[in-house]
Amino acid sequence: MKSQQIILAGIGMGSGDVITEEVRQLIEEADCLIGAERMITSAQKIRSMSGSSMRQCERNNRNEGVFIKEYRTEEIVSYIKEHKEHSKIGILLSGDTGFYSGAKKLKERLTEVCSDQIEIYSGISSLSYLASKVGVSWEDAKILSLHGKDMNFVQTIHRHSKTFLLLGGKDTGRHFYETLLEYGLGDVQVHVGCQMSYEEEKILSGKLYEMKAEDFEGLCAVLVENPFYCKAAGMHLKDEEFLRGKVPMTKSEVRSVSIAELELTEDAIVYDIGAGTGSVSVEAALSWKVKSVWAIEKNREAVELLRQNIARAERAGSGTIHLLEGEALALLTDPEIREQFRTGHRLTHAFLGGTSGNMKQILEALL
Repeated sequence: MKSQQIILAGIGMGSGDVITEEVRQLIEEADCLIGAERMITSAQKIRSMSGSSMRQCERNNRNEGVFIKEYRTEEIVSYIKEHKEHSKIGILLSGDTGFYSGAKKLKERLTEVCSDQIEIYSGISSLSYLASKVGVSWEDAKILSLHGKDMNFVQTIHRHSKTFLLLGGKDTGRHFYETLLEYGLGDVQVHVGCQMSYEEEKILSGKLYEMKAEDFEGLCAVLVENPFYCKAAGMHLKDEEFLRGKVPMTKSEVRSVSIAELELTEDAIVYDIGAGTGSVSVEAALSWKVKSVWAIEKNREAVELLRQNIARAERAGSGTIHLLEGEALALLTDPEIREQFRTGHRLTHAFLGGTSGNMKQILEALL
């Protein structure tokens, strides 16, 4: 049985004008090309211009041609396993294969089932393309993808001079635009690129408040420059910065030691049991790279203060703080909540500020 050469290739933004010569040569020479419809359309134009001929086939009639419109990993793997007649297969992927690409997962699966040679060709990423178009360097930019993800981009923009974001999905652009305005970041400089490299390309630059939510619709790339970003190496709030009322609060010195002893890690998920005013929750959320904090409190007066302190903290660039109102032991032993915690919000760290005499049971529930 002859071996196959399988190449995962990034085609850049999609237009033939920004495809690397290496990938262009692959498109012209491969006897089978696989990719999403947009990728295949671009490949067909390149192939026709080069004078090469390939026959198009649909998924229900694959054996009659070598253009395969498919983007799902398992279907691609299945097709390659079933069709050993192709000697050189090009799998086309958008952007760059190392930048929020499906190349990693696809290569892993192909490696599991194929003994054939697998190569990767890089492409031009949306980040480098947009940065060059607007004349901004990007080596110091923080990179995020909001495409189908829930991330605290406000904190990132608040703490970095440059932030690059990939937008996509229903209402993601509007949510991005409205959230930055809500948190007082309307003065940041924004560069947004849509349909990049195509005839319909639209690249806008300006202050956020000068733009509209519609400017961020669809699959867009955004580069945010924040000249007033927070340069603090470590975040810490004084006691007087919290609304307190008559609710007990973990004092500044104890907070500092407790946060240090927690040894919070990247992407930590923290539970603050008996959160009170939320001082520990806020300090934890202000720590770098904490994924989320869950503040649990049963006292109604404290809950109202918590809401206000959380809002103030988020405007100061904290991470995500979720408020759960109720008795801690009941919440932690509730089957529905336990399943939610187990699957999507599995804790990594916990601080027990108040347990109402149920410390042993709460510890057991947490463990």
